[in-house]
Amino acid sequence: MDNSENKYQYEFSQMHREEMYNRLGRERKAKTMVSVLQDYFNTDLKSLTLLDVGSSTGLIANYLAMYFGEVVGIDIDRPAVEFAKSTHTKNNLVFIQADSLKIEMPENYFDAVICAQVYEHVPNPALMMDEIFRILKPGGVCYFAAGNRLNIIEPHYHLPFLSVFPRPLAHLYVKWSGKGSLYYEKHLSYWALRRLVDRFEIIDYTRSIIENPHRFSADYMLKTDTMKTRLAGWIVKYANWLCPGYIWLLKKS
Repeated sequence: MDNSENKYQYEFSQMHREEMYNRLGRERKAKTMVSVLQDYFNTDLKSLTLLDVGSSTGLIANYLAMYFGEVVGIDIDRPAVEFAKSTHTKNNLVFIQADSLKIEMPENYFDAVICAQVYEHVPNPALMMDEIFRILKPGGVCYFAAGNRLNIIEPHYHLPFLSVFPRPLAHLYVKWSGKGSLYYEKHLSYWALRRLVDRFEIIDYTRSIIENPHRFSADYMLKTDTMKTRLAGWIVKYANWLCPGYIWLLKKS
């Protein structure tokens, strides 16, 4: 059995401090979330409830709380949740140390859920998606940002082709690079991601964001009319299965 099987990353924020405590970087991602959700709901977001799954240090949830009526952030990472509680103190914002595979929230409660770059970090992503489906209201959506296994540079360790390697080789690759003792993250291909979320209706915003990054506050990732943006547009249009990442809204019909 894979030696990372069925284990949690309890202190992810401490292993990736530069990213998880970077206010500018986290708030940039939050702006894109708000832009996409505003485009979809086309209403005042203050009337909506939102759950941020994998909220970590709370920087994204804190930003979202300026727009949504009620925001709850959950994460299994104790140091990150303690930081979030002590740093972000809005009346409509709550942080809970909790397991995303056992979300202790009532059924059909939230209008929106954020699940951004989380699936590869949990022991059972299918169970997490079942929980998200359960707590969403009918017609509610999950903002699902997900990386593709077919990625030239793995985003956590920045090693070429790491996510494509078989697990035993990937563990050795990470160890030999001096970046860790094993490769925990388990990325899925485009087709496997679609199977993971097959209970939902997929509303794919990836192409819209690439074609109009300014509209969706994604200028920090994609500059208008550059070679990188044009290449991304070509890939998402003609070879979507090769796109390094996706932003989908998952609707509970």
